[in-house]
Order: sequence, then structure tokens, then C-alpha cells
Amino acid sequence: MVELAKVMTRPVFSFALLIVFSLTAGAISPVKKAPAKPAAKSAAVKPAAKAPVAKGAVKAPVKAASYVPASKRRYSTYRPSWGEPTFADSTIGDRVDGEDLVVRRAAIEALGPYNGSVMVTDPETGRVLTMVNQRVALKAGFTPCSTIKLVTSMAGLIEGVLTPQTTMRVEHRQTMDLSMAIAKSSNIYFSNLGKKLGFERVAYYSRLFGLGEKAGFDIEGEQPGVFPDEEPINVGGVGGLAYTGSGVQLTPLQLTAVISLIANNGKLPWLQYPRTREELAAFEPKVKRQLDLAKVVDQILPGMQGTVDYGSGKRARQSFESEDPIWGKTGTCTHNDARTHLGWFGSYNHIGDRKLVVVVLLTGGSRVNGPVASGIAGSVYRILSGQNYYAKGSTAPATAPLTIQPCCATQN
Repeated sequence: MVELAKVMTRPVFSFALLIVFSLTAGAISPVKKAPAKPAAKSAAVKPAAKAPVAKGAVKAPVKAASYVPASKRRYSTYRPSWGEPTFADSTIGDRVDGEDLVVRRAAIEALGPYNGSVMVTDPETGRVLTMVNQRVALKAGFTPCSTIKLVTSMAGLIEGVLTPQTTMRVEHRQTMDLSMAIAKSSNIYFSNLGKKLGFERVAYYSRLFGLGEKAGFDIEGEQPGVFPDEEPINVGGVGGLAYTGSGVQLTPLQLTAVISLIANNGKLPWLQYPRTREELAAFEPKVKRQLDLAKVVDQILPGMQGTVDYGSGKRARQSFESEDPIWGKTGTCTHNDARTHLGWFGSYNHIGDRKLVVVVLLTGGSRVNGPVASGIAGSVYRILSGQNYYAKGSTAPATAPLTIQPCCATQN
């Protein structure tokens, strides 16, 4: 016994015996001898114990029953029911008499399966070379979307409300000048410009450039489109009109006339669409208005070229596959019926002695937009260039320009 007592008093044996006793009895005495750690754990779980209401509100059975895996969730998002198909045969019902069949084949090939209209015109003479999907091109019109920004730009420059260097603040504290605003199609820039001009001046120049009236000379079935008599009360009033054409109905013929006006430095031709050999043989260019816009055109062309080179219409450059310039403007929005998505592209180019205006309007669902329309126009230019079409050339009679009188004495 004495020997056993001596052994038990040894430090190593005592420590081992202590561990055996602790495990056997289920009491972990070393934890009890470290008060600091239990205090910390107790403090960590204390808030949960003090929140009985929260604890009852998030009982496990309730949450488990309402939980649905992310892969099986159904999200309730608004998806409009588009009234127009994105793809269709756009040549049904067209009459090809009197058209330039080389140009028509190029336009149809470029348009492909899309539901829309393509117009190709000689801006100097006003002759419509082809009109694919005539039932759309001659209808009452569609919302212009951002193509109206060309009209707003010219009005602002003529009235002296801005210069090409004038900058305006847009999103995220960014400022833009006119060229960048056209190329990037800034809604804020043109909304502010429209408000500075006021409805009276926007309306005056829009009508002067051919909106709200027929663009064609005795073209059977053409509708004149619509330009409102009063400032629209929806979509931002005159600001909305200035950047998206709220309240306006624009036809492809009218946009063709506006682009021709720009391509001709202010000469607005009557668009003519000869339908027989006799009409084609008797064709003579007719000028609707001759305006002095050379300086104004020079100031908007950098923005129109920027649209194609690095902006919203860069697919035109990619499709054209040439360094020859294209000047254009895209437009993307929903038509007034809220069931038709629109994609516009109005453009022209100048190679050698020949100019061509190509206007594309696409109608359909969410896949339709201005960039897609610009790619189609670029393909038209590429196909015709590959066929050496520009070598044919064209001439038009010169007409003395008229000086434009400012619209309104009162500045808004």
C-alpha cells in the first residue's frame, strides 16, 4: 500500500489517472477550469436566446415548406406579346415593274428572312431604285425612334442653340458633344436639346425637312405620315419627341427624303418611283425644296460617321467590309401600338461619282433593333460594291439654295 501511494503521488501517474477518471465520469474538468473560453461562447450565443419573437418567426418547418430550389423557381417578369413576326417573306405583293433589278436582288439578299422594308434611292435624282415590302414602306408610318435625332440636331444648329462643341451633361456625370451624342444615340442629350428648342421650333424644322407630308411625287398608295399639331403629353413632352419621335409617324419614304436632304447638302428631292418603261424613259428629277444647309450638314456628318465606325450602327461597317465611309443613324423602340418592336437605319454613302441612300425598317419582336437594321444596310452596300454598281454614276441639275429663316423670335 505504501508503494502504491508513492506511485500515485508521482506527477505522470496522477495526470493519467485524472484523465481516465474524467472520461469515465463524463465530466470534462479541464474545460471547467478555463473560464475565459466558456464566457466567450456564452456571449456569442446570448443574442439568439434573447430573441424569442424572431426565433418563433423563422421556425424551420415554415421555411422548409416554402423554399424552392433556384433551378426550379418561376420568375414573374413582363413579356409583351409582340403583334408582328420577326421573320417573314417581305416580298409578298411587291410589284417590281420599273425597279432596278440589280439593286432589288441586293436588297432582298441583305434583308434575308427578316420582316421589314428596304429602300434604295439615288438622292441626287430622287429616283427610288427599289422598294422591298411596299405595303410597309407606303403605310401610314411608324414611330421614328432615334432617327428623329438628326432632325433635332439640325434644328438646334440652325437656331444657334448649340454648336458641334457644345457639351451637355448626361448619365453618370458624363458630358457629350454633338458628334458623340449622335454616335452613341444619347437620349438625355437630345431630350435636353428638345426642351431648349421648344415644341414650336422642333415642329417648324421637322415639317420643313418633310415630316408630316408626302415625300413622293404621285407615288400610288403613299401615306403622308403624321406630325402632331400640339406638344405630346406622353413620354416627356417635347423632350420625348426630340429623342424618340413621340407622337410622330414616319414612313420609310420620309426618312429616305431626310437622308437625301443631308446627302445633298440641303436639296430635298421629290422621290419618284417609275413603274413602267414609259415612266422611266420620261423620268426627270424634281426638287421639292432647296435649303442652304451645307454648313449644318458638315457639322452633323462626324456624328453620323461615328455611328457607323464605333457607335450603335457599327454593324454596317462590319457588313460593308470596306473603308469607304457610310453616314447613318439607328433607331430602336416600340411602336405606338406597344406590340411592334422597331429597328431603323437611315444611311447613305458616296463612292466615286455615285451616292446611294439605303433605309431599312424592321418590324417584329425583341430581336429587332437598329443595330440589326444597320447590318442589313451594310450588306446592301457590300453586294452592290462587289458588282461594281457605283461605277455607273449619276448626275442631277443644280438648283440655287434658299436661305433658311429662323423659326421663332422668342428663345425658349
